[in-house]
Amino acid sequence: MAFYEVLRPLLSLPLDRLHSFFETLIQQLSRSLANTECAADGAQSTGCRDDTVAMRLKVVAFLAILVASAAGVATPLVGRNWRFLATGSGAFVLTKAFAAGIILATGFVHMLPDGEEALANHCLPSWPWSEFPFAGFMAMAAALGTLVLEFLGTLFYERNHRTQRKETMAEAAAVDEESVAGPSSAGAEEDGMHIVGTHLHRHSHRQVAHVAAAPSGRADGYDQGDDNSPRHAVVSQILELGIVSHSVIIGLSLGVSQSPCTIRPLVAALSFHQFFEGFALGGCISQAQFGGMAAATMAIFFAVTTPVGIAVGAVLSSSYNPDSPRALVVEGLLDSVSAGILIYMALVDLIAADFHTHSMRSSGARLQGFSCLALFLGAMSMSLLALWA
Repeated sequence: MAFYEVLRPLLSLPLDRLHSFFETLIQQLSRSLANTECAADGAQSTGCRDDTVAMRLKVVAFLAILVASAAGVATPLVGRNWRFLATGSGAFVLTKAFAAGIILATGFVHMLPDGEEALANHCLPSWPWSEFPFAGFMAMAAALGTLVLEFLGTLFYERNHRTQRKETMAEAAAVDEESVAGPSSAGAEEDGMHIVGTHLHRHSHRQVAHVAAAPSGRADGYDQGDDNSPRHAVVSQILELGIVSHSVIIGLSLGVSQSPCTIRPLVAALSFHQFFEGFALGGCISQAQFGGMAAATMAIFFAVTTPVGIAVGAVLSSSYNPDSPRALVVEGLLDSVSAGILIYMALVDLIAADFHTHSMRSSGARLQGFSCLALFLGAMSMSLLALWA
């Protein structure tokens, strides 16, 4: 309400005064970030501080989270060649539903509250940080931005997908014409070649029919149903963007900590979190049908992000102050943006996209019930981890 009282006079301001207001606002934000009044607050918290033990735990965390992340993202990619973990199998559907619940809880229970806490810290001036819900606003803006980015990305992939199919159909038609023209000009004595040409003619028609026919029945071959590779390609890349942005904050926060009491529970919690988050990402990459190099690059990038954040935080632990105003603002805004991305992706592109498919609707009540149970268990388990992490 106080922030609204500040903005209400803007409706009657001329443009020059409006420009002056925003210039003053920017200057105030710059001064608040430069303020170092609380710079020593974090260093004064010496409870359970042990630099040697903390460094050992950071090494353990680095290795454990790296292995958990790599195993999580690699399982659906490698397992798609196995029947029980192939895309669409019962085990894959249940595990992905569990992972979707974890991602949803990460956004609602971990990222968004952390962003609100950082931006409401007493080290930041009350105006404007406490006068307006920046965390919720940034999460909303990130969710809407994700919607627009996903829409545009899907259009781009769809256009390329349609172009590739048209080129394939043109090549098949060219082979068809060559197979027809060849035997017709050869003469009556080349009956054997005519038979081969007829075979090629019929085979090329089957190729065209196969390319033109999509599961959804659309002429362009773009499927809006369960096998939607262009959409999965966009979803996997945006999901990785959201996961990576908060993984950097997680790793950096763990790396700068010098308290074994803080690091020890984080090792198990983050390993659990990264495994299932990686499984959800790996499932999207598998459904997107990326090439081997592209899939491996995305998987490696996810797997090393948090460990690299831990390593960077450990190097900067002597000079980095997580309670400085600049660090609080950056952390709060990144957490809020990550929350918006993850909440949108979990609800729209993981939960709704999987539960509203024809394959899920046509599956038995047993799989539907267990999928809902796995979703709720994932969300609840990640929410309970907020007691320790």
